[in-house]
Amino acid sequence: MKRLVLLALTAVLIGIGFWTGWSPRPIEAALVLADLRAGAEPSLYKRLTPRPERQKLTVAVGERRLTGDLYLPGDKAGAGLVLVPGAARDGKDDPRLVALAQSLARARFVVLVPDIASLRAQEISAADRQPILDAARFLTEERRMPQVGVAAVSYGAVPALLAALEEPRIGFVAAIGAPHDLGALITFFTTGAHRTAADQPWEHATPNAYGKWVFVKANAKRLDDSGDRALLAAIADRRMANEASDIADLTTKLRPQGKAVMALLDNTDPDKVAPLVKALPAAIRAEIDALDLGPRDLSALRARLFLVHGRDDRIVPWTQSAALARRVPGAELTLLNNLAHADLRPGNLADATALWRIMTRLLEERDDADRP
Repeated sequence: MKRLVLLALTAVLIGIGFWTGWSPRPIEAALVLADLRAGAEPSLYKRLTPRPERQKLTVAVGERRLTGDLYLPGDKAGAGLVLVPGAARDGKDDPRLVALAQSLARARFVVLVPDIASLRAQEISAADRQPILDAARFLTEERRMPQVGVAAVSYGAVPALLAALEEPRIGFVAAIGAPHDLGALITFFTTGAHRTAADQPWEHATPNAYGKWVFVKANAKRLDDSGDRALLAAIADRRMANEASDIADLTTKLRPQGKAVMALLDNTDPDKVAPLVKALPAAIRAEIDALDLGPRDLSALRARLFLVHGRDDRIVPWTQSAALARRVPGAELTLLNNLAHADLRPGNLADATALWRIMTRLLEERDDADRP
């Protein structure tokens, strides 16, 4: 009975929107955000919409295999969405990511979360763009989605944007806490220094050490020295578990390659970061260059870009998304005061209103399948 009443109320609101020319999407955007806040708990949106179906997916893409989870809406789908996991061990099975995928599927997106092994291993690589590309092409070609976008969080936004640069059929990219200039990002997570432009003075904040150890974890395997590979991985694991843990027994065994990495991490002077990065092993420098969006020509990006970043982010500073927005014409940047890097649960009305506007824009993308 309650479900019927809620459906009737929603129908009335949509009807009012139809006759007045006002879109019902803002109402739906508010319901989606409330559902995101609820997570796995009950919400009004859950009562109003059918439960999505979660399917395991394994398909051949040329000589590669695309694996992941496909979330199918109970209602008619409006658009496809590739949801990129962050650098977390649970990957596509992270409970927060599952709840997000289900909310977006309730919003009539066919959501595909690719299983990216390197991200589950907390290793970021430019090669991660390939499963994102495969997922976008699967939704376009196999699922016949008229509109396909990509949503990514933190470091996952870099391969997402690399994929969008390569695949013009990706219509939009929504990124939360996106990195831009890796040199500037390394400066921040090692020294706490960041700035709004190269000619501006340094500002300082206390970075979350997690970002630093993700960098070590991602790059340890790129060393030629197998001993240093194992030692750096052990250092990263120990410090990610407990930042205060003693690592002297490991660092004293490092040889030149490992010492070059630790010299960068131990440095506190932002002006010394560039030469210390140049002193890193060649394979690490090559991967940094491959991932770095800073020097890339972003004019080929045809996707509409939505950027969300918290001013309180202590892993990727907000200045990264601001710089990225300046380089992509038409990019929409939303800065929030309280986001805690990637948590879509704003703590005040101003942030909630800003997220509501962004969600409304994403629903417009879902419904704008006829856009050339």
